[in-house]
Amino acid sequence: MERLLSSRSYCRTCSARLLTCLFRHRRPPPPRGIDLLKNVCVQAIVGPQTSTQAKFLAELGNKSSVPIISFSANSPSRSGQTPYFIRTAWNDSSQAEAIAALVQKHSWREVIPVFEDDDSNTRFIPDLVGALRQVDTHVSYRCKIHPSATEADLKSTISSLKENWTSVFVVRMSHTLARNFFKLAKDEGMMDRGFVWITAYSLTDIFDVVGSPALDVMQGVIGLKPYVQDTVELHKLSQRWRKKYQLENPGISASIPSVYGLYAYDTIWALALAAEKAGYVNSDFGPSVTNNGSTDFDRIDTSKAAEKLRGSLLDVTFMGMSGNFCIADMQLVSVNYTIINIIGQKRKVVGYWTPGSGISGSLNVKADLGTIRWPGDNENVPRGWLLPMNKTLQIGVPVKPGFDEFVKFENGKPKGFCIDVFEAVINALSYDVPLHYKPFADKKGNSKGTYDDLVYSVYRKEYDVVVGDITILANRSRYVDFTLPYTESGVRMLVPVRDHRQKTAWTFLNPLTADLWLGAGAFFVFTGFVVWCIEHRTNKDFRGPPGSQIGLVFYFSFSTLVFAHRERILNNLSRIAVVVWLFVVLILQQSYTASLSSVLTVEQLQPTVTNLEEVIRNRSYVGYLNDSFLPVLLKRLKIDESKIIPLDSPEQYNEALTSGRVAVIIDEIPYLKVFLKQYCQNYTMVGPTYKLDGFGYAFPRGSPLAPDISRGILKFASDDRMVNMQKELYGATSCLDKDDSQTSSSLTLLSFQGLFIITGTSSVLALIMHAVITIYNNRHEFSSDGSQSSWPRWPAILSKLFHEGDNPSNTPIKNEPAIENVDGATESPLNITNHIIEHLTDMDTGSPPEGEGTPGRELSVQGTEPLSFAYMHSERGHNGAASLSRNLSSIRRRQISME
Repeated sequence: MERLLSSRSYCRTCSARLLTCLFRHRRPPPPRGIDLLKNVCVQAIVGPQTSTQAKFLAELGNKSSVPIISFSANSPSRSGQTPYFIRTAWNDSSQAEAIAALVQKHSWREVIPVFEDDDSNTRFIPDLVGALRQVDTHVSYRCKIHPSATEADLKSTISSLKENWTSVFVVRMSHTLARNFFKLAKDEGMMDRGFVWITAYSLTDIFDVVGSPALDVMQGVIGLKPYVQDTVELHKLSQRWRKKYQLENPGISASIPSVYGLYAYDTIWALALAAEKAGYVNSDFGPSVTNNGSTDFDRIDTSKAAEKLRGSLLDVTFMGMSGNFCIADMQLVSVNYTIINIIGQKRKVVGYWTPGSGISGSLNVKADLGTIRWPGDNENVPRGWLLPMNKTLQIGVPVKPGFDEFVKFENGKPKGFCIDVFEAVINALSYDVPLHYKPFADKKGNSKGTYDDLVYSVYRKEYDVVVGDITILANRSRYVDFTLPYTESGVRMLVPVRDHRQKTAWTFLNPLTADLWLGAGAFFVFTGFVVWCIEHRTNKDFRGPPGSQIGLVFYFSFSTLVFAHRERILNNLSRIAVVVWLFVVLILQQSYTASLSSVLTVEQLQPTVTNLEEVIRNRSYVGYLNDSFLPVLLKRLKIDESKIIPLDSPEQYNEALTSGRVAVIIDEIPYLKVFLKQYCQNYTMVGPTYKLDGFGYAFPRGSPLAPDISRGILKFASDDRMVNMQKELYGATSCLDKDDSQTSSSLTLLSFQGLFIITGTSSVLALIMHAVITIYNNRHEFSSDGSQSSWPRWPAILSKLFHEGDNPSNTPIKNEPAIENVDGATESPLNITNHIIEHLTDMDTGSPPEGEGTPGRELSVQGTEPLSFAYMHSERGHNGAASLSRNLSSIRRRQISME
């Protein structure tokens, strides 16, 4: 120190007065610090290595205005409370951030700090917990070890760690305690595969201090240490240090200086630079305001020179052996950390942490970490938790009387859908999980409580997990962690169904709505009217008295419904209109037939209740599954508590609904599906679905097994085995909801609107074209003696053309040929009568059988046609009928006389 100070250009008197006390590995009694200040009148003290020493000396520094400088001890309080305590080492909070980043890098969700219970950790552990919380990592347990812990105490501590699920530990303790701790941990198998050990820097330099013995018991450990740049000056210092170390410790292999040693070296340089900057200062300790106190502490004087030295030291900045030396907030500014991995007898650098880039494999660019060998010579990253050694998972299983398809105990073994899914997921894990099922029942085999009680038993640590038809609810999730749901979610209403459609004498009207009936009838009449208008001039079947023609319009149009019309159609325009209309009639008839068949033969089952408001309004009774959460839900839905009835099984559901004891049952969808598997024909689910999260498995809060089970459920849900299990549970075919959308409704006018537009348009166009053609062919009727047309005469001319036809002899006009007999002669009612008479005469006189008669007989038979409706109602039809009657009577009399 004297050589160091004399190398600086300042007064020997100053260097003589600047005394430094470096506390090594012993703890000097506090009076020594008082002696230095009171009798030696030092202007700075360097050296407290522990927080206990720093706490006392910081009070002395505040009293005397003398800076207390430490390169290892933590500040006993905040910088505002100890302004004369200066820490020339990096801030521990930055180390906590580096550890948290390393934990986040490997996705570990829980960490246990293991630390020596002394003042050095009073600020580091809270900083560590806070940094871990920032990366969503939970600290469920803090393991404290007393500085004077014996081997038995350490074994007890290690045993308690083995009982935890967490396998990631952050260790910060003294070198001697750490060496014994890791030796026992190795003996207990906690340095094997699956474990993670991270050491803070105060322990990481154990490899520099202890050497090989520490490396042997800490294989796979990850450690953090401040980054020190490898420079020529550092190499020269290391060589000088080794020589001196070997002279003082013969026979012991020399190592490189620890970072704390470099901090100490830079501290002395910084103090020398500060003293040079402050200049020559005499001892100027002034009397204390309490100089007459009864203790040495009260009689300590103050020094303005020391205060000036403190100010100079805070302004010192230079490149030291440990890096850039710069003090801020009463401690050295931290920069980067190095991440090392203990492999064999080597300390391998695997990465770095920087405030800007976080964890990286390179100091200057973003890169992956180097290969890390974890405890047990394992290169695979541990998942961060392990089943406690010799641990069997205690599984709580609900006990209930009904719906045993989900879970039940049979011969002491659990069975059911919930158990099958859980075991399938457990068996798919990459590690073994011993299981032991325990029924949630009393000595008599009855349930010990509700499902809420069963879930709460996990919180009380009676079970490690609950497996069963446990619904995921918000109030339950405050005590346990649920896995993802493995069943359909939601609550619905179950109601009976009945055939609501009554079959009466007027059921045949139901297939069509009233507007369709009226619309179809109107188009029947309209189409008949159009055909009559077109055929009236040229077709004798459409002529006659007004009454006959009106009847003909209705008869012709409605007879097309069954395709029984017999009137001849002569005009091509009317034929087009009729063909289009027959197509419409065919579709309408087939639709009516299909709808009527459905009405008469198919049951139209509809629910007796369609919504919950109807239940509340009628004050009906509501059933629910006993020992469930549903009473709370029903109360929230404003259902009177006196109107709800608990039920236990599907059989009770059926009995209550059949007898009318309850109007509806409100339950979760999985239960209702199981019920409908057996009673599908008589019941259905209606109303809205009240969303819930479905069934899940309940684990203790923070259980690392829950995320693995959730991922297993997601994977298993897309597997064919899950589909087959659901088919076995709910049935191979689903029972569809019998709501209003599944009932057959009446056909409406809108359904046939397009067809009616087509037939109406075609009929109107045919009528217009017929009128135009008729007027054009008879245009000479509209002029008189070659003069211009007389408009007032047009209505009379049109009426004449419409009623009189083309000519007096009724000869068919062009494009409208009359119907002819086989021999080409035009038939008349008289011809038809003569044919019939001749046919009857042949029969009476015993004429030869058919095929042996004369050609005239064959002609008369072939020419026979049924009389049209128009002809039968015309005047000629009446006269012909009378003549036919007289002829028949004459024939009968002649036959009698011949006999």
